[in-house]
Amino acid sequence: MLDLLLLRSFVSVVEERSFTAAANRLHLTQPAISGHLRRLESQLGKALLERTTRSVQLTPDGERLLGYARAILALNRDAMEEISRSGDQRSIRLGVSEDFANERLLTLLKRFMQCHAMVDIEVRVGIPGELLGAMRQGYVDMVLGAQCGEPVTGIRLWREPLVWAWSEREEKELPSPLPLALFPEPCPYREIALAQLAMVGIAQRTAMLCMSGAGLHVAAATGFAVAPMPASQLKPGLIALSSEHGLPELPAAEIMLITEASYSDQDLLKALADALLAGMRPVRAVETA
Repeated sequence: MLDLLLLRSFVSVVEERSFTAAANRLHLTQPAISGHLRRLESQLGKALLERTTRSVQLTPDGERLLGYARAILALNRDAMEEISRSGDQRSIRLGVSEDFANERLLTLLKRFMQCHAMVDIEVRVGIPGELLGAMRQGYVDMVLGAQCGEPVTGIRLWREPLVWAWSEREEKELPSPLPLALFPEPCPYREIALAQLAMVGIAQRTAMLCMSGAGLHVAAATGFAVAPMPASQLKPGLIALSSEHGLPELPAAEIMLITEASYSDQDLLKALADALLAGMRPVRAVETA
């Protein structure tokens, strides 16, 4: 293994073109610098420098080593700087539900990091169940998404209507059994939709199992299936079915910044929640946190 001290002396001699200048630069004696070069050459079994009374020239082997030596020293310096500042730098690994992974969110997160210079945010996009599982396994610190199943810890950002999305071009009479486009379990939209249909005795079938929000939108927009989704996610070409179509009303979805109970940086969590609430709460939200 190459000794950093020997490499530093070698690079300094090359850059200063003098053993004496290199010694002054490193606050060492000239004999110490000469000893370092002899040890390095002995370790490699190669002559690295051609010494004369007036100059120091690199040998071909010395030229090959120089680039590696500079890279090794630079990596060592970068590693020391990164570790030394890691105590002050805070990182958020944020899981984002497909519903909210959009330009507005990323612009908001970028602005948040600019205002909080010692905070880095890493984003992981997925479906709610997968993200909550990743959080439980320690891969993400918090999840932006709708509340799933059992009560969860975190901060509620807002509540908004959950609607049955359908193509505006389709007939009002819905097929039976009702074709649904759903996320895999566990998912709040899936659980609520199936429960409400069961309560009023409407037959249903899973026509499309989606791994992304884009899949839900395509299924609904083409009339292939009805998709439960937050009202703010309705895009052009989609309508919200109402009671006149014979479907039960869906309860509001709770949009949350979900964390594990053990998450320690509550101040940072609250600051991010405030930023998300101010920048993302839709007009149709029915209640803030």
